[in-house]
Amino acid sequence: MGGLFDVEAKRTEIERLTKETEESDFWEDVNKANSICSLLNSLKKEVEVYNTIKINLQDDYDFLEIVDNFEDINNDLNKQEKLITELEFRVLLSDEYDKLNCYLEIHPGAGGTESCDWASMLARMYIRFCDIEGFKYSVVDEQKGEEAGLKSITIFIEGLYAYGYLKAEKGVHRLVRISPFDSNKRRHTSFASVSVTPEFKDEINIDIKESDLKIDVYHSSGAGGQSVNTSNSAVRITHLPTKTVVTCQNERSQLKNKELALKMLKNKLYQIELETHAEKANELKGEISNINFGSQIRSYVLEPYKLVKDNRSNYESTSPDKILDGNIKDMIESVLKSK
Repeated sequence: MGGLFDVEAKRTEIERLTKETEESDFWEDVNKANSICSLLNSLKKEVEVYNTIKINLQDDYDFLEIVDNFEDINNDLNKQEKLITELEFRVLLSDEYDKLNCYLEIHPGAGGTESCDWASMLARMYIRFCDIEGFKYSVVDEQKGEEAGLKSITIFIEGLYAYGYLKAEKGVHRLVRISPFDSNKRRHTSFASVSVTPEFKDEINIDIKESDLKIDVYHSSGAGGQSVNTSNSAVRITHLPTKTVVTCQNERSQLKNKELALKMLKNKLYQIELETHAEKANELKGEISNINFGSQIRSYVLEPYKLVKDNRSNYESTSPDKILDGNIKDMIESVLKSK
């Protein structure tokens, strides 16, 4: 554990961040200050868990030399195992960008209404996961399907380790079920892709030429009634050299939507730049192959039996309803451990 968990480096970082919080102008940038405080609290928790494990294991070792009954020792060691598992997961989420917020996008594959409905089921799964884990989220862009479901959705997820958790979800997700849209009640297979991009912050230095952008505005497809937005406030930006497209419609102001869309575009272009110049960055976004059979990272089978299986870690669950209700933490951890 000592080789992976550099406790001295973490203590040094805690000392540095603590001094930063004591600066007179620390709270002038509230968002930055909150981010630093979250990181500081996380580091303190990691060191606290490490110290607790170290002290308790030494006490158990000393106790072994003077007792004949090992029942109490075994009970305490079980408690230490839980703490070690918690610390192990912290180590798994120690990559450079794991602590960042992220943008999660879902796009249906071929299959029309079936795949659009599957995309909406996945969106609900991740929103429920955020509720369970205490992550904040907001829908940045949402394109409804013609009959049901979603043509696409982008969700901004905020919280410590948001990207670290959800990076395991990048890839193609496969659903097998009796179609609710098929009057003959036949079994259908649907696909949807998930991509996750970290919210890069201060390190972004991307020069975007105005001539490289194609900007379209259109009516947002938000709620109806009195809250319907009848102006062209939604914004779609295409970066022509890379064919990268971002859309935003969650603000009522076209200007604010444009600002957020440009921010998202910078994140994507920065990620592309990292992938071009460093092999490690390939893990950030991952290559998503064609959204069809044989390319999936995970299968969700509802008929003729119930099973969710992740093809990377071989994690299996016979309770797909619980998985689709957001209980995916164990599966995510299995993927992270498998890597």
